[in-house]
Amino acid sequence: MKGLILVGGYGTRLRPLTLTVPKPLVEFGNRPMILHQIEALANAGVTDIVLAVNYRPEVMVETLQKYEKEYGVSITFSVEEEPLDTAGPLKLAEKILKKDNSPFFVLNSDVICDYPFKELADFHKAHGGKGTIVATKVDEPSKYGVIVHDIATPNLIDRFVEKPKEFVGNRINAGLYILNPEVIDLIEMKPTSIEKETFPILVNEKSLYSFDLEGFWMDVGQPKDFLSGTVLYLQSVSKKNPEKLAKGENIVGNVMVDPTATISPNAKVGPDVVIGPNVTIGDGVRIERSVVMANSSVKEHSLVKSTIVGWNSTVGRWCRLEGVTVLGDDVKVKDEIYVNGGKVLPHKTISANVPQESIIM
Repeated sequence: MKGLILVGGYGTRLRPLTLTVPKPLVEFGNRPMILHQIEALANAGVTDIVLAVNYRPEVMVETLQKYEKEYGVSITFSVEEEPLDTAGPLKLAEKILKKDNSPFFVLNSDVICDYPFKELADFHKAHGGKGTIVATKVDEPSKYGVIVHDIATPNLIDRFVEKPKEFVGNRINAGLYILNPEVIDLIEMKPTSIEKETFPILVNEKSLYSFDLEGFWMDVGQPKDFLSGTVLYLQSVSKKNPEKLAKGENIVGNVMVDPTATISPNAKVGPDVVIGPNVTIGDGVRIERSVVMANSSVKEHSLVKSTIVGWNSTVGRWCRLEGVTVLGDDVKVKDEIYVNGGKVLPHKTISANVPQESIIM
């Protein structure tokens, strides 16, 4: 089987992290985001994976060659000369996606969930339509495009309603699909949207179905959602692979710690924290609902809350970071500094308080 991952552009929503590392290689749960997806595709029997990108970072090429060997898959870059939206990339990768009659998966690279690829493929074959969308239930459907089903046929999609004013349903498109190769014939080689242009054709043909996603789902393409997604991911790990989470007197709730990290026994870490490789956490430090990436250190008695500490960064003594603060690569926060919602670009030193949301350049 085949899969296409829509990676797209420069990951501007996740800056300052993506100023240093291409978005698919930013670690989520201590593993590059794209690896969660490649592993899930490989486990479902996918052998050909296409990455649809606007540019081809050399560092990504090296990393992915490693994954090819590790997972026994072939990974190809499909590079767009101009951004092709969400359907154009399928046309661009037509050669690989149509190399046999098997259906192919399409997924948005920002989506983290319990990828149900095996079940999705079985469901798709059973209903015999041309396409299946994975649907997730949301609490506030009025913010999204909502799926409305046919009354007579279970799971058959009747129409989509964009940001409904009154309740028509609570299932939305989760950004994962399985499609038959002939769907590519409906797409022109130009920037075009699969949601707005291709899916409505399949709906008219009564050939598009939806599959309900069990478990968690999050688009982690921006810092606030990256942190919320981390909470959901750790919850899922605690149920499915509890041995991957840290235990100890100073650990509270769900916490993932790389074995190379050093945490002071009188620091308190958690709930909902990920600590990366070679990280050092000092005496009396308190960390909750945060991610600390590789080679960073948090010094004595600092509080880090709802924050992403990028790679190679140092948080001084008696600091307080909160409010979805994001430190880029190699940032230094001096002692006794307060940062609330600051987005700090790489290689900066913060020596004055940042009391409200701002970009530190």
